[in-house]
Amino acid sequence: MTNLEKYNKVFRGMFRKKDEELPALKYRGIPLWDSIGHMDLVGELEETFDIRMDTQDVLDFTSYEKGQEVLGRYGVVIE
Repeated sequence: MTNLEKYNKVFRGMFRKKDEELPALKYRGIPLWDSIGHMDLVGELEETFDIRMDTQDVLDFTSYEKGQEVLGRYGVVIE
């Protein structure tokens, strides 16, 4: 499974969206992506990619698209 497939799988599972809906997702843009959903998402991504994000990166993770950039800081390339 590619990193993109893993990334999308986490988002689909957390927010119950289809692949084509994922690029439009933004923090607080849907009811499930509230502050608790955000921390659940971060935890799931950390587990999936075996990383630990620092606080600033957790705060910077504001959308599906921005998340790919944030994960890149940890060597996780989403292609």
